[in-house]
Amino acid sequence: MPALLELDPGVRSDSSLEKEQLFPIREVSRLTGINPVTLRAWERRYGLIQPIRTESGHRLYSLTDIDTVRSVMSWIDRGVAVSKVGKILAKAAPTQVLADIIPDELVQSDYAHWQAQLWATVSDFDVESLERVFGQVFTSYPLTVVFQNILMPLWRQLHQQRAQYGGTSEWLFLDAFLRSRVLQRLVMMRSNQSRKVLVTALDGQCQELELLVAALLIGSSEVGVRVLIQGQPFAELPLVCGKIKPSALVLFSNHAPLPDLPRRLNRLALSLDCSVMLAGELSELAADSLAGSSIGCLGSEGQLMTQRLRQFLAGTLDT
Repeated sequence: MPALLELDPGVRSDSSLEKEQLFPIREVSRLTGINPVTLRAWERRYGLIQPIRTESGHRLYSLTDIDTVRSVMSWIDRGVAVSKVGKILAKAAPTQVLADIIPDELVQSDYAHWQAQLWATVSDFDVESLERVFGQVFTSYPLTVVFQNILMPLWRQLHQQRAQYGGTSEWLFLDAFLRSRVLQRLVMMRSNQSRKVLVTALDGQCQELELLVAALLIGSSEVGVRVLIQGQPFAELPLVCGKIKPSALVLFSNHAPLPDLPRRLNRLALSLDCSVMLAGELSELAADSLAGSSIGCLGSEGQLMTQRLRQFLAGTLDT
């Protein structure tokens, strides 16, 4: 459908490809030893690679795509299921970007440095200093790294410690600050996107900040995200979607799936005119039980969620 091609940055004109070093699928198969059928399955089933499509529909792979194929092979050789490789690659991506410039141990040390500064402001309940450090972190790293590698690990650490050692007030202070800032960013992202996606927690199975951050990471220049408030009744989702008419409904949870989850989700999907997807740790745990259904699994890492959502909406990724 032409409307989908407009949303897919992988579609390129034949003439624009002449300046890049790109390889047809048969050559990639020869270089990597992976047959074309498997390469297409890794693309459509798991979203592990994103070859460029010419206007005539041919797949062309970059050197980066070939490196990704080799990385996938190495993880599979180490005994990792192919369905789990995407999450590993997404986690590794932030440090790989700097790998040729800064050793990984220094990157991790810098994350810890920022977390120590944030904790110092939180322990003093100093909102002005927290605001300043918060802004400085964003000048050093992209949004995905800031939340996945710096802010949320600190938030989770404080959340776990408060049950053992106290410190509830500090955690509440940081939680309230982050929720307000994420909400501001979500509002700013809504203006010009051509597609709407609703994000809600599945049966309240997460903290509000986890839901908001997932929504922020899922959003992009093409997709506007709207978050449904915690406590949204599952049974009333068809009513809400019927009014808002989103392109997709994303259900977020970090909990293990309940036995009747596939039945509930498939029944929900039949009642909606939009795609239904899972995000968070639940989507990793439930992927096998949902294979072959209409439910898409986006994963739990920011880069992976954004990539898979775009591929699902463009019709280039199988459920």
